[in-house]
Amino acid sequence: MTRPLKPVKEFYTEPEAAGYLNIPLNELYSLLDEYIFNDGSPRPHDLTFCEADLVLLGFWSKTKDNPKVLRMPRRREA
Repeated sequence: MTRPLKPVKEFYTEPEAAGYLNIPLNELYSLLDEYIFNDGSPRPHDLTFCEADLVLLGFWSKTKDNPKVLRMPRRREA
């Protein structure tokens, strides 16, 4: 019987996430501000990330505009 694969870690700190993604910490903050905390709310301090978060952040950090990929529209400020 096969066992499900478990991630190496359950949660990653901000510096660990940036290292995992091979990007500087300030680029991680830029990605978070552009794609997650873009509704005017401040980015919390000391975030933790799971593997799924890292996959999405990695996608955002490595992709350029591609006509075959549909991106979510940016939130409009009220």
